[in-house]
Amino acid sequence: MGWQEAELRILTFVDTFTRECLAADVGYRMRSENVVNALARVTAERGKPKRIYCDNGSEFAGRMTDLWAYANKVELAFSRPGKPTDNAYIESFNGSFRDECLNLHWFDSLSDARVKIEAWHKDYNESRPHRALNDLSPAEYAASLAT
Repeated sequence: MGWQEAELRILTFVDTFTRECLAADVGYRMRSENVVNALARVTAERGKPKRIYCDNGSEFAGRMTDLWAYANKVELAFSRPGKPTDNAYIESFNGSFRDECLNLHWFDSLSDARVKIEAWHKDYNESRPHRALNDLSPAEYAASLAT
C-alpha cells in the first residue's frame, strides 16, 4: 500500500478537567497495546485517573486495555453505541482537531504527520485559551492548579 492510500489512526487522550490533550499518538493502526503504551506513558507523568471515558473501538475494548485498567484500578466507562453525546467533550475536541489540523495538512509520510500533529498538540495545550478555564490555556490552567 502506497502512502497516498494509507489511512492514519490517531489515538487522543484529553483530560476533561484541565482540557489538556495528554496524547496524540499517530500510526497506521491502533490496537490495545497502543492504548496501554500510551496509558503507561501518560500515567507515569500525571498519575492514574479514576475513570477513562472511551468509545467502543476495539483498541479500548481489547483484552490488554481491560487488563491494564483492572491491574491499575481504573474504571473504563464506555459510551453507548451510537451515542456520541456520552463523551461529548472528546467528540468536540476531535472535531476541532480534525478542522484545525487534519483537514488543513497534507501528510507526506508518517513522520511528517507526527511532526505536524505534535505541533498542533503543543499549540492547543500551550496557546489556546478556553472560556471554561477563565481564558487560560490548558497548560496555564494545569499550572495554576499546581500552585
